[in-house]
Amino acid sequence: MDHSPAEFPSNWGRWGDADELGTVNLITDEARARGVAQVRTGLSVSLARKTPTAPLSGGPMAALQATTTGVQTIMSFTGSQPMAMAELMLVTTHHPEVTHLDALSHMVVDGQVYPGIPLADSAGPTGVTRGAADVFAGGIVTRGVLLDLAPGGKLADGHGVTAGDLDAAAARAGVEVEEGDALVVRAGWDRVPDHGRALPGMTSGAVRWMHDHGISIYAGDIGDAAPPIQGDVPGALHRLGLLRLGLLLVDGAQAEELAAVCEEQGRYAFLFVAAVPRILGTTGLPVNPLAIF
Repeated sequence: MDHSPAEFPSNWGRWGDADELGTVNLITDEARARGVAQVRTGLSVSLARKTPTAPLSGGPMAALQATTTGVQTIMSFTGSQPMAMAELMLVTTHHPEVTHLDALSHMVVDGQVYPGIPLADSAGPTGVTRGAADVFAGGIVTRGVLLDLAPGGKLADGHGVTAGDLDAAAARAGVEVEEGDALVVRAGWDRVPDHGRALPGMTSGAVRWMHDHGISIYAGDIGDAAPPIQGDVPGALHRLGLLRLGLLLVDGAQAEELAAVCEEQGRYAFLFVAAVPRILGTTGLPVNPLAIF
């Protein structure tokens, strides 16, 4: 394991001191073409959670807890005749119930965000000015691969995913992970019904594996272990992946349907497509990633 962030590789400055794309820079025309080549039938699978809503009138903004919901709404009506229905939505973006993309400005350590930008230069009272999530509104298109860490079941409580676990899953799937690929991981967990149990998560060694393989974006049903893995960097996926590498993260993805389709299709590579709403100045936005076969 890489026990200290100081010993871990860094992409700060790799694509310039003002870079806002991070590892998405690894998605070349060749990587996009490799993804498009996976499409044969057009079958599409969503990697987003089905997020329930609750009445906004029932209380204030939802806390970042799996026992609450991340979206609260109030129904409203426009006009009298003709009349249309609409709603006001309050979304807690970084909520376990909401599949969302973390902006590169999301993680702050020692007063800095990726790639070494002082917090004061990244965000202010009106929102994020550097490294906001909307820079990805044009869409992310590349080849995706599914690595199922626990086929037909789920990882043990508190398991720290290692580079060896990822290698073994790739071997089972018969895929070779290439630079620019999107990595989708299934561990069989759901942070909401599994709330209160020791959550498996990525070790620093697994994050180093992603760096070595040139992963452009990570989406999984697990992220950082909770509680942290003893002896490892706490929050390795966010602290090392997002902050030091600029590794784009999709938190709260669900991979059960994708795993079933991959098994049915007999292949674990697909076209990965994701885009966020063009809402400016946020540390993250809801996202609906798609796997297309």
